[in-house]
Amino acid sequence: MSDLDGRGVPPEQRVAVFDNDGTLWAEKPMPTQLHYLLQQWAAAASADPTLADEQPYAAAVSGDYSWLGAAIDRHYAGDDSDLGAIVRAIVRTTDGMSVEDYEASVADFYAKAQHLTLKKPYSGAVYQPMIELLRYLESNGFTCYIVSGGERDFMRPMTTEYYGIPPERVIGSALGLKYTDDATVRYGAELAFLDDGPEKPVRIWSRIGRRPILACGNSNGDVQMLDYTSGLRLLVHHDDDTGRGDAPYDKGAEAALAAAAEKGFTVVSIRDDWATVFPS
Repeated sequence: MSDLDGRGVPPEQRVAVFDNDGTLWAEKPMPTQLHYLLQQWAAAASADPTLADEQPYAAAVSGDYSWLGAAIDRHYAGDDSDLGAIVRAIVRTTDGMSVEDYEASVADFYAKAQHLTLKKPYSGAVYQPMIELLRYLESNGFTCYIVSGGERDFMRPMTTEYYGIPPERVIGSALGLKYTDDATVRYGAELAFLDDGPEKPVRIWSRIGRRPILACGNSNGDVQMLDYTSGLRLLVHHDDDTGRGDAPYDKGAEAALAAAAEKGFTVVSIRDDWATVFPS
């Protein structure tokens, strides 16, 4: 594939995959799902004060997120020593909840919450150039999927409105599910899988059954997805120091950026390649 229009590629093979946080929308100062979870954890600690001394509930109650930030940084560096505590708290948030009730809770969050630094609804934190790319690809016969380390059912309530991608084309980390006697699908007390790093190609194949010909990511956790892609591989570089609302950072992407030339990733500079960052 010499360009983005897919000429010479059969339509059924025109598959493009995109990471979400930091690729399709802003992930700083914290991922959107973490914003939601902090609200849920603070409420849980209020109902059960014994939780207030445990992480990550202590961070939610105190407003000191340094422990969480360090844990996420360590994850991207390959150290998951604190990930267990975070996963247990995530699972506890939805344990026993129906998928419909969770969807309603998340939709309510999206309707009311604002991005912490942009001070606008999260719909305004999407990257305008990426939305334009999605529309361009679709106009040339591509089917676009989200493939994220973020939790699948947290993304689904907003992906159609924000990105034009329906929920059935959202691939992400997943909580365990079970069918109960009241004819309801409910969340269980476990994480089914974390869709990051080498898990991404596995989930792409299991859900799509094709190797993508275009992929876009922004972090170390996207390297294997980019490697698995047979065509154009885009790596968004957060180097924008122009004050347009997306501060520069490389943390969590050091390995991907260092390997870009060797692996043939096309590095997309937010500073140099994007005329605008967010929708006006």
